Amino acid sequence: MSGSFERVRVLILEDNTHMSTILRKILQGFGVRAIAETRDAADAFETMRSTNPDLALVDYMLGDVDGLEFTRLIRTASDSPNKYLPIIMVSGHTDRTRVMEAINAGVNEYLAKPVRPVDLYNRLVSLIERPRRFVKAPGYFGPDRRRRQDPRYTGPWRRSTDETNREPDED
Repeated sequence: MSGSFERVRVLILEDNTHMSTILRKILQGFGVRAIAETRDAADAFETMRSTNPDLALVDYMLGDVDGLEFTRLIRTASDSPNKYLPIIMVSGHTDRTRVMEAINAGVNEYLAKPVRPVDLYNRLVSLIERPRRFVKAPGYFGPDRRRRQDPRYTGPWRRSTDETNREPDED
């Protein structure tokens, strides 16, 4: 396992120093060498400009700008350093409402605290081996929120590649 992530650059946006240290130690155990730690969204935005991270671990609950707002800024701000940055939201809040808010803000993965190394490892592998394409929809830009085909869904616009659900061409 060690060495497989040695070239990955990670940004940690976590206002709790102890939690940031735990995340850094876990990442170092996986072989990650380039880790930037920030405590607030403004610093994280600037750090992204200078370090060009490959992915970010973002805490849900932060100070003035929370993890959801930060994710939305990354995805939609005209001055965003990288709209396509893979983001793993880290949170002690695991209720469905919070997870859906994070997904709708544009996170790639959601990770519950307390963080277990195996869970973080699995999220990292998922980002690398099964990246999701980015989509632009009214009110949303980010990774495709659908992970699987739902056979119960019969509505229009299921996927752009799904011919059976396309609107007929105007002649």
